[in-house]
Amino acid sequence: MDWEQRYRRTVITGDVVATALVVGTIGDFFGARDAADWHEKWGILAFGTELLVLGALAVSRAWAPAVLGQGAEEFRRLGRSLFMATVALALGGIALTSRNIKLWIFVAIPAIALVTMTARYLLRLWLHKQRKEGRCLRPVLAAGSAATVRDLISRTRKFPHLGWRVDAVCTTDGLGPDDGRLDGVPVVGRLTDVADHVHRDGFRVVAVTPDPHWSPGRLRRLAWNLEGSDAEMVVAPVLMEVAGPRLHVDAVLGIPLLRVSMPAFTGGRRAVKEVVDRLGAAVLLVLLAPLMLAVGLLVLTDSRGGVLYRQRRVGKDGREFVILKFRTMVAGADRAREELAGRNEGAGPLFKMRRDPRVTRVGAVLRRYSLDELPQLVNVLAGTMSLVGPRPPLPEESAAYSPDIRRRLLVKPGLTGLWQISGRSDLSWEEAVRLDLRYVEDWSLALDTVILWKTFRAVIHGQGAY
Repeated sequence: MDWEQRYRRTVITGDVVATALVVGTIGDFFGARDAADWHEKWGILAFGTELLVLGALAVSRAWAPAVLGQGAEEFRRLGRSLFMATVALALGGIALTSRNIKLWIFVAIPAIALVTMTARYLLRLWLHKQRKEGRCLRPVLAAGSAATVRDLISRTRKFPHLGWRVDAVCTTDGLGPDDGRLDGVPVVGRLTDVADHVHRDGFRVVAVTPDPHWSPGRLRRLAWNLEGSDAEMVVAPVLMEVAGPRLHVDAVLGIPLLRVSMPAFTGGRRAVKEVVDRLGAAVLLVLLAPLMLAVGLLVLTDSRGGVLYRQRRVGKDGREFVILKFRTMVAGADRAREELAGRNEGAGPLFKMRRDPRVTRVGAVLRRYSLDELPQLVNVLAGTMSLVGPRPPLPEESAAYSPDIRRRLLVKPGLTGLWQISGRSDLSWEEAVRLDLRYVEDWSLALDTVILWKTFRAVIHGQGAY
């Protein structure tokens, strides 16, 4: 589709311009230093840095249309490319015995990363806005059982930023339950007719959902029949909630197998996360100290009671800890909860009210912008919480967890998480649990970075905060 090619060209142009801009700025800013040696080697280093970065982006397939505009994989590939360029640049500097190589490694590459990631994120925001308005969507032909196709249609409508729009459906019998339609989407034929409709109508995605009809042989023949079209064939596996870096396709004895690696609860990446959590919390506490002092004074002057509210929560492996928040309710609010039980609007075991009479005037503002949660940085610094993770439950909530839901406790709870950037208290209990379990199963450093980045926007909008 034309918009896909335009968007890809825009991303490539942005990366090239950003790299050239950073390289040129560094040359202008540092060019006067040690001029004789600089002018001798600057051209090599500047051209080499830009060439290495752009070459690494191409090799890592950071411009592949399938990853542009959605998910953490785009930023993961971008980060991998810049790391490859850094290593190659360091080795080149050793070979050239250059004294200026540190400037390009420790200043140029990080600056390129900052500019390119920011540019891509802004482009993504524009693309998502277009998709919410019904533009820049890929037409999808869904093929499977009525129940699984209905679920796919529901998800594409709920999350239009993913870029799919189901325009037609093929089912086992080729009939739609509602006058030839399924949830408003026309049923155009049987599962045996999928390839014919793709070639005739030009669908960009064929989404194959579970159905007894789909044997390995039939899926193979469908893939063959789609050759020559522009359609991408996507097969939904049984493990619907496992995704990202844990999924690998291997060929064993000539049979393609979907290999699911174990979730990473320990190891080097977790150690990096621990270091980032502690350092990040320490830096944020220093930077936000004036704001936190001002908030504390407002809490004190608004109503009687202390500045901080302490509450027992359940953390990693079921261990309880005391969470810290700025007080947002009147003194004795916990005792009044039983009287308000009949007005509970929370999902599942959660107690929430959109207009809770116990919340103070200052507390309502703090909750809207999540400022009441800033003291939890102390919990992160102490190691009982993480910057990103599942929501920390109350002891009575966790006591009612089923074995499946208890998997939320395999990792540290987070100051923010997928629930924070996906609607917070507006989410149903089932959706909140699904997001938390998805984080536990598919965690990665790239996913943490995306969540932290999106948290700022979620906090500013205040959606689902009450």
